[in-house]
Amino acid sequence: MTEAQITTVKRQRKLVGVVVSDKMDKTVVVMVERRVKHPLLGKVVMRSAKYKAHDESNQYKQGDTVEIGETRPISKDKSWSAIRLIEAARVI
Repeated sequence: MTEAQITTVKRQRKLVGVVVSDKMDKTVVVMVERRVKHPLLGKVVMRSAKYKAHDESNQYKQGDTVEIGETRPISKDKSWSAIRLIEAARVI
């Protein structure tokens, strides 16, 4: 086999976060939190980042916990796609 015939499959990065906004059409904003150790103090602190993810059917609502996966760029800010619902938002 030549190198041209061998295809490599790149693993898709996946993150889990909470939907903080679903006001856009076919887009949700997902906040992903992670715990890191502070370099000087040694204390564990929370860091968060917001990602715009593609939601084709507008099925995810604010408060839902979802898994997002990296995709090709869909727009200027959107290069993630909502893959699956992990936990629905609690209705009080």
